[in-house]
Amino acid sequence: MIEYTRANGCNVVSLEVPGRLEYRDIVLRTVSASCKLVLPKSRGRRSRNSEFTIHIVSAVGEAYNNIVIHGYAGRQPESIRLRIESCQEWMRVIVMDTGTSFDPTQARPPDMDALPESGLGIYIMRSFVDEVSYVPGSHGSPNILTLFKSLDGSHKRGISLNAPFERKTG
Repeated sequence: MIEYTRANGCNVVSLEVPGRLEYRDIVLRTVSASCKLVLPKSRGRRSRNSEFTIHIVSAVGEAYNNIVIHGYAGRQPESIRLRIESCQEWMRVIVMDTGTSFDPTQARPPDMDALPESGLGIYIMRSFVDEVSYVPGSHGSPNILTLFKSLDGSHKRGISLNAPFERKTG
């Protein structure tokens, strides 16, 4: 199910899909299309616009994979709901699921020198968006992952995925 509304001057797309990998492409195409509602259509910004879209789509893709592969592992997958808020200079994607919650404070930073094939989901999300927050579900309420990205990066307030591991720069 997909719905479109406007709220507080922003475009809001709500999407609900079964928590299975075959629905990943629908989710990512919807996020990519929603980026067009944020990005200016002026010439000369194509590179920055492409980067914005690639980053937010990559972060959402990692989140979706983690929910399906880990959150719903060993059980019947339920739905995954997304709320994509697109305003003039930013985008927020809220991902909700009822899978097994994950404590991101227990995640170790990846050893990039070892060229890991997995375990990079949190690292990728943190690297590609300005803010990440996670609230584990309890007593029937869903897990809530929020990804926020501003068009110009001015809203970097520190990546908070409830975890202390650091981003390497340079």
